[in-house]
This record gives sequence, C-alpha cells and structure tokens, in this order.
Amino acid sequence: MNHTRRAFLEGLGGTGLVAAFPISAATAREALPDFGPNVFVVDPAMPAGAVQARMDAIFRDQERAHFTDARHAILFKPGHYSVDVNVGFFTQVAGLGALPGDVVIDGHVHAEADWAKGMALVNFWRGVENLAVRPADGADRWAVSQAAPYRRVHLQGDLALDDGGWSSGGFMADCRIDGTVRSGTQQQWFTRNSHIGAWRGSNWNMMFAGVDGAPPTSFPEPPYTSLPTVPLVREKPFLHVTRTGEWGVFVPAVRRDTRGTSWGDGAPAGTSIPLSRFLIAHPDTPVSAINAALATGKHLLLTPGIYRMQEPLRIEQAGTVVLGLGLATLLAERGSSAIIVADVPGVAIAGLLIDAGPVETPVLVQVGPRGARRDHSRNPTLLADLFFRVGGATVGKAQTCLEINSHHVIGDHLWIWRADHGDHDGGRVHVGWTESTADHGLIVNGDDVTIYGLFVEHFQKYQVTWNGERGRTYFYQCELPYDPPSQAAYMAGKTRGWAAYKVADTVTAHEATGLGIYANFTADPSIVLESAIEAPRRPGVRFASITTISLGTGQGTIAHLVNDAGAAARPGAVRQTLTRYP
Repeated sequence: MNHTRRAFLEGLGGTGLVAAFPISAATAREALPDFGPNVFVVDPAMPAGAVQARMDAIFRDQERAHFTDARHAILFKPGHYSVDVNVGFFTQVAGLGALPGDVVIDGHVHAEADWAKGMALVNFWRGVENLAVRPADGADRWAVSQAAPYRRVHLQGDLALDDGGWSSGGFMADCRIDGTVRSGTQQQWFTRNSHIGAWRGSNWNMMFAGVDGAPPTSFPEPPYTSLPTVPLVREKPFLHVTRTGEWGVFVPAVRRDTRGTSWGDGAPAGTSIPLSRFLIAHPDTPVSAINAALATGKHLLLTPGIYRMQEPLRIEQAGTVVLGLGLATLLAERGSSAIIVADVPGVAIAGLLIDAGPVETPVLVQVGPRGARRDHSRNPTLLADLFFRVGGATVGKAQTCLEINSHHVIGDHLWIWRADHGDHDGGRVHVGWTESTADHGLIVNGDDVTIYGLFVEHFQKYQVTWNGERGRTYFYQCELPYDPPSQAAYMAGKTRGWAAYKVADTVTAHEATGLGIYANFTADPSIVLESAIEAPRRPGVRFASITTISLGTGQGTIAHLVNDAGAAARPGAVRQTLTRYP
C-alpha cells in the first residue's frame, strides 16, 4: 500500500562536508514510494525515541538470524540523527543523500559479535553505505566477515574490524576514516579507493588499492600489499532523495587510474535516474511482470524479501540498473537461472543475494551469452555487492554460480559461497558433499574482466576458472571445500584436487594480486591439493602476494602455491607465501 507523510527539510551545517542539495527552509509533501513493510525510511522530523525503538526492534530480530528469510533496509533522509544503529543479519543501513555528509549520525553505526561471544566468523550479509558517522567516543566497530560491505562512509573517528574473537573477510570502498583502522584479528581485508588516517594490524592478507594513508607494501611480513591507483572502476549505484522530495538512483560514472574517494571534491560524475523510471518490485511481483517492464526499458528496484524465481530476470537493454535493497534475495527454483544478461553495455546489478534451489541450476547468473564478442570498453557492466549461496538455508544445487561471457565487466565485491554450515530444519543443516552440490563458483570467458574483492569458497571442482584474456583480480579469498570424503573423491583427472584459481592454458595475459587460499579438509585431513593456483607458464600471466594456509593446525595440505612453485602448507608448516610468480 502507498503511504504519504510530511518531509521536513533542514540544513546540514557543521558536517565539514559540502552538502549536495541546496538548503531550503520550505517543507514539501511527497508520496513515499511503496517500498513495502521492510524498508524503514527515517527523516529528521521523526521522534528520536521512536526511531531508536524501531531500529532496536529490527536488531533484536536480526542479531542471531543467520539464515532467516527476513530482510530489512533502514534508509535515512538527509539530516542529523542522534541514534545508535546496531546492524544485524540481512540488514542494510544507508543514507539517502548525494554525499555521505548529507546524512550525519551522531552516534554509532556498527556491527558487533556479542551474540557469538566476540567471534565474528559468520557475521555475514549486512551493509552500511553513504553516510557520515560521528561517535561521541571517537570510535566505531565493524566486526564482520564476508558479504558485509562498508561503502561510502565518512567516519570521524577510529574503526575496529573485530570484536575480540576471529573475523574473516571484509570489504571497504569509497570511505574516509579520519582516525585509525585497527584490523585486530581480521584474517584478511580489502580496502579500495579510500582515505584512512592510519592502519594498525595484520594477519594473513591485507590489501589496499588506491588508498590514501595505506601502509606501504611489505608482503609477506607484515602481509600488506598496496597499489597506488585503481585502474578501472564504477562505484555502486545508490538510492537518494532530494530536498524537494524527488527520488532517484544515482549511477556513478566510470573512473580510470583513481586514488581516494569519489566524493572528496564534491558530487562525483554520474547520472541520476528518476525513480519513476524504475519498476519497484516486491517478492509477490510476478517475474513475468518484471521482465515485461525490463523489456520496455524500465530499470528495477527490488525491495527486501525472497523472490522465488521459476524463470530468470532477463536484462536485454543497455544501461539497465538492477538494485536490491536490504539484500533482496533471488531463490532459483525448478532449475531456473536467476538472471540472464544479454551482450549489452553499461548494465549495473548491485545489492543482491542469489540462492540456489534444490533442483540443480546450470548457471545461476549469466552475463552475456557464450561466445559474446562485443566491445564494451567505453561502458562496462558492473556487478557490485553480488552474493551467491548454495546450501545453508535450504538444499541448493548448481553447476556454476556466476558465468561472465561479456567483455569489459567489472566485479566489485563478490562472495560466491557453497555453504560449509547451515540452518537447522528438523535436525538437518542443508550442507554436505552429496546434498548441497556445486561444481564451480565463477567462470570467466569474457576478455578484459576486472574484479575487486573476490571471495569464492567450498566448491567441489575449480573455485574460479578464467578463460578470458587480460583478466585482473585484486584481492582473492578462498577456503577450499571442507567436505571431500577422500582423496579419490577429490581428483581433477590425475591431479590431486581442484585448484582454487585456474587460468586456462590458452590465456596469454592475466594478472592477480593479493590471493589467500586456505585448506580445511575436515572430513579427511590427509587430502592434498597439488596447487592452489594453476596457470600457464608465460611472462604475461602474473601473480603477486600469495598466501596458502593449512587451517585448524593442519587440516589438509596444499603442496604448492602456483603450479609447482612454493613449499607445502601442511601440518607443522601451516602458512606459506610467495611474493610473486613468475
């Protein structure tokens, strides 16, 4: 149902940032778009106590809700707020300004691991973006692991990335942290196009790309890898509302050879698309109606919830934007794909969780048909905060999660996960070598594909297969499957195990930097993976800052880091590194 309410407009003085919208003393009555019951739109006129109570209620429901179907988005209109925002599972918190300083939180916006006694190893599926945070004590916490982006945030203070116990993962982009980032027990972390006051701490694999204030490269001790610039990037599109009540989605422009935030000098280049040009979909919107709208040139905003897909979304128009709120989830049913994209330029797909269903799907998301040949270098497609799950919440089966066939695609924070643990439903946890099955996480057939922050875990064959030319990966995190029952069940022909990162023998140019690959063969610790990375031995195929670890004090062996190079990560020598190859 549609709702209306009064928006009260106020200035944003004192933020230290340029406000993106003109200051106006007027008020405007606007129709709030029908985002459904799980989007909480906050404006400065709302009583602070009521706002805090609503956010606290959402957090209570989501704090431990590791595999819930509930999804939430909390969206702040431009203004100042004195609130404490504790972010639980399947919750997105975002400002609705054009710049982070248009929404100022005088308090904390944080992720904790109190529910797990400080262990943040499974603090997944949440996010914060596009706001400024001014904690009174000068410090905040974002203790998370995978699929928990921290984007476009200006934190006026220090930031802790753990909560005392282990945390594993992490992605930060387009942020300004005025104080010190303290990584603590974070096992790995990727930071892109940001400004930080300082960085303290390291563990296995800390990588920075285009970050002012980042520590210099010192891999492997401490394991810092810092690149001065980011060669090619598009920032994630975001929902915003102007001071006169006009809603839109801002689509940032492509940037090349960049360093620092996109917004440090004011509003970045890009295009604002009026929300009237979007279909606002709900979980009960028929897929046929969504596809009919997409075919006519509409963009798509998916409100929080579970979308049961018995046919895929078909994106056939150049420049189409598909944006999810609150980790909107596409559940593939009856063997259907979730999304199929034609070989067209400038598509942006962002903020979605893709779930495999119990009937095996050949490919969950396909970007371009096989054999795609068009040049999209002027207007590349973007996949941002796109997450995949096979098993865990329910039985899942897929051959491949993500297949990229088009050229010139940018990936910006992908977590592709075959579940190693799951929800209890009548005593079952929906994981297992023969129950929730998936061969490959990512297959790249297109040329000139660039990915920042790639996380792929637990698949039963190659985690990543790269067949395209001139591919680039900046930061890769991979845990191999826990559950192969024996070495005989985990053989790639005559080779022991399936490489975590496979570059095809035909490839002549490829580059990957900052790779961490970990073995935890709990079902049979005697299993050996021959090589973490398999790639052709050519000068144009290069790797840097590689780490292998035999987890759990030695649950399995990775015999080599790249091809036959490097020592074995094994019981008694659990961590190995290679600065570069060849």
